[in-house]
Amino acid sequence: MRSFLFLSLVIVSMMIQAQDIKDGDTLQEVVIHGSKVVQRVDGQSIYPTRQQLESSTNGYSLLSKLALPHLRIDPVMHTVTALSNLGSVQVRINDIVASKEDLLSLDMKAVRHIDYIDNPGVRYGEGIAYVVNIIVKHPVSGYDMGADMTNSLTAINGDETVYGKFNSGKSEFGVTYGLDYKNFKGTRREELATYEMESGQIHEVLRKQLDGQNKNLSHNIQLTYSLSDSNYVFQSKLLARKDIQPQRAWSLVGGTTEYEDRSSSRTSSPVLDLYFHRDFKHHQSLTANAVGTYIKTDSHSEHNEGGSYAYDVTGKTYSLWTEAIYENRLKPFTLSLGTQYGQKYINNVYAGDADADNSMRSSMLYFFGQLKGRLGKLGYMGGLGVSSRYYRQANNSDRFLLFRPKMTLAYPLTKNLKAKYDFEVSQHVSQIALVSDVSIKQNAMETLVGNPEISPNRVTSHDLRLTYFTPKIMSELQGYWRLNSNCNLEKYYRMDGHFYQTQTNAGNECSFFFIQSYNRWDVIPERFSATIYGGIWRFFNFTDDYRHTYTAFSGGASLEAYLGKWTLTAYADNGWHFMEGEHRGYQPAAWYLTASYRMKSVTISLYVQHPFCTSPLSYKTEVLNRYIQKVVSQHNRDFGNMLTLNLSWTFSSGRKYRDIQRTMNHQDKETGILQSK
Repeated sequence: MRSFLFLSLVIVSMMIQAQDIKDGDTLQEVVIHGSKVVQRVDGQSIYPTRQQLESSTNGYSLLSKLALPHLRIDPVMHTVTALSNLGSVQVRINDIVASKEDLLSLDMKAVRHIDYIDNPGVRYGEGIAYVVNIIVKHPVSGYDMGADMTNSLTAINGDETVYGKFNSGKSEFGVTYGLDYKNFKGTRREELATYEMESGQIHEVLRKQLDGQNKNLSHNIQLTYSLSDSNYVFQSKLLARKDIQPQRAWSLVGGTTEYEDRSSSRTSSPVLDLYFHRDFKHHQSLTANAVGTYIKTDSHSEHNEGGSYAYDVTGKTYSLWTEAIYENRLKPFTLSLGTQYGQKYINNVYAGDADADNSMRSSMLYFFGQLKGRLGKLGYMGGLGVSSRYYRQANNSDRFLLFRPKMTLAYPLTKNLKAKYDFEVSQHVSQIALVSDVSIKQNAMETLVGNPEISPNRVTSHDLRLTYFTPKIMSELQGYWRLNSNCNLEKYYRMDGHFYQTQTNAGNECSFFFIQSYNRWDVIPERFSATIYGGIWRFFNFTDDYRHTYTAFSGGASLEAYLGKWTLTAYADNGWHFMEGEHRGYQPAAWYLTASYRMKSVTISLYVQHPFCTSPLSYKTEVLNRYIQKVVSQHNRDFGNMLTLNLSWTFSSGRKYRDIQRTMNHQDKETGILQSK
């Protein structure tokens, strides 16, 4: 690991203040002209500046100004994306997994700081790579009302949210309604595929989309009630969603034969979330959470390439998820013990050309224990998670016992230089749709086949970082390596002139490593800052059938300027490229410009996405199988030179706050439906 001897160039700072932190999970804090960054064992706590808070219209707007490493925050499309395949991103408010409505109605006056956890412990379960936890003060009186209206001027794209929160004594009542609609036109998809038949003959097919539409209409309503005092919190949330997604595309095969793709879906999902937290004497606390979810889905898909192929899916999903956590903040460490239990039942009935009755039951029981603290200057976090998973579908059933040990060590090498090492062993469990026994025809030549015999695979990761920080500079160099043993990788086979894609994990190995540098410089404190990052990725995918390797570069930069009532920002990255199995994927590049103007309780923002580009790339993938070679790309005209206007209005009266911590809102969204790509 000689590359760790290199540290990114930094600029001499103007002032520094280092002091010991009493908290068990912090190493050192740096004060930056009223803003504060606290280095933690599992990440850092960021205290936004007054300018950042006053110029932010909602949670997405605030997070986009913080330039969090490894994340892309899109304040227009209201998304938070990980620029890697290390796992998913959780955004929380007071340790509650936040919905989009929660972030759009976030009260900026109540924000204290943001905990950015880029090394989550076993407390957060499996598959979580990054946690963004926004810590806010709890209102105890008054009311807060507002609206956040986002509308594109060059395309049919809108996201409208209105909300109200009212406090009376120990109680708070809240209601939020959101309307999200899109109709993106001008989609162009091109696919060049080469098939090698059993006879050795090469068959080449060019599929070129002539026109396409991507529509979506979503209604969301959220009702909340909270009862709290200085040592307890009870909160209930009822969330109801209804999504309608019709899509249609016309394409040519071989430049002569026209065919049509149609798909539509309607999804309804009520969610009930109950939460209770209680603080006891001697720094102890107990948290309990229960979430029930019901998802009803009706979908239709059809295409007529090589003959008519159509199917309908009627799906119902029931799930229950519960969690209980005990925490004791001892000296010199914090002890956390907890358990999670989940039950899920899926009944998806496929009718038509994909005739199948796919009923699945699954359950999960998870126990974890974790210690976090300090030994002198050494910060540590260690934990172990153990889970038992059960799965049954028709005549197939299995039970897995999975272990997840995790250890993190952090040590300050000098006053401004910190080293951190993380080691973890975990298990990856495939999506429910992939373990079904359903087959879906993709086109005239290919069929996607589920495999109910897939088993979880072991994942081992090592993460080493060097972080240098001053009042104006933060520079980090990271080296990461992950090995997936016996992992679930793609497998293609051919039969009677047709090609089938499935997944197996018989002796497969998938691994990758990367070296990346992230740098942030406050050029003029509280006025102008710059961020730049970049890294090299190397992927390895080995099975008995193929050996694929791939090298990619990813990088980006952002600029922020605060000029009185005006806020100007610019962001750009080249996306993220990866290879898994026999798919080489390309997450497209993105670049944005933003100008915001604040007028007391009203803020107007103008976003320019993908300027100077008429039809940016929105999707690209390659298949490198010995029987099938394929390049698929998609461009979207509406995403080019896209202008979006945001109007944010807030009004509050009689607001008083106090600090509070809580955890809730675990929401199930997986329907287990296998779909055409």
